Amino acid sequence: MEHLIFICFLLSLPILTQAQTEFDLDPSQSMLMTGKGTGQDGTINPFNGEDCNAIIENLGSRKFSIRIQKEGNIIDTITIFKNQTKKIKLLKDQELYLDPNPGGKTKARVDYEKLD
Repeated sequence: MEHLIFICFLLSLPILTQAQTEFDLDPSQSMLMTGKGTGQDGTINPFNGEDCNAIIENLGSRKFSIRIQKEGNIIDTITIFKNQTKKIKLLKDQELYLDPNPGGKTKARVDYEKLD
């Protein structure tokens, strides 16, 4: 019986350690997704320290924007419309922010993938 409990615990570890990927954002709530490091990022980027693609999906009914920064300088601002998914090349030293629509709440999903 103890072995069964231990096996169930081991099988549940990936679920317990998964990062949050969906976010509800209030109109005034800009959120850092990745780029500052552990404890500061809203998501866990498994490719931290290397170039990757960020995949941002708008799950809400309002458009919102993402902002890419490096050392406090804005590199790009991109609008994500409702029901739209965008794949953005994110370089290793860049920060990714979600900037919600000031007109109301929005919902987004963020994921990462290795560059091809």
